[in-house]
Amino acid sequence: MTAFVALLRAVNVGGTGKLPMSALTALCEQAGFVQVRTYIASGNVVFASEKPAVKVKAALEAALAACAGREVGTMVRTAAEMAAILAANPFATAAPERTLAIFLDAPPPGDTLDHIAGRKGEEIRLGRREIYVHYCDGIARSKLKIPAARFGTARNMNTVAKLAELAAGL
Repeated sequence: MTAFVALLRAVNVGGTGKLPMSALTALCEQAGFVQVRTYIASGNVVFASEKPAVKVKAALEAALAACAGREVGTMVRTAAEMAAILAANPFATAAPERTLAIFLDAPPPGDTLDHIAGRKGEEIRLGRREIYVHYCDGIARSKLKIPAARFGTARNMNTVAKLAELAAGL
């Protein structure tokens, strides 16, 4: 069995992306995943499966589409990948609540940094299938736009650390 972390895009406790975490847990169990745990009500789920990552992602996205009546973007990482993402954080000494990993399905394009708009002091580095952003002055007032992140989903480093810990414990 492999431990996985799934990060759902645009899912929270309110608004158009509402999905109760109890429903997400049940949906994952019905898809055949075991040891299912959610973390905070923003579309984070940890579980184990014998399926390879590509099949885990496909099964989860199909179940979510059937439940929500629309596509729900999903990024899937193994426990080892989450640990590596945390270890590769180029802003490890910065405040973790002001540092995000934006998860993508594929490596960010080489020209990602050339197409960023609204940058006002934010530090940005490209990862394997992530974009790391340190919001030096905080996220609330930032006008940063990263076109390559359009279909990704972001988590702050506190959340990344907790998800890596949960996945390592499965």
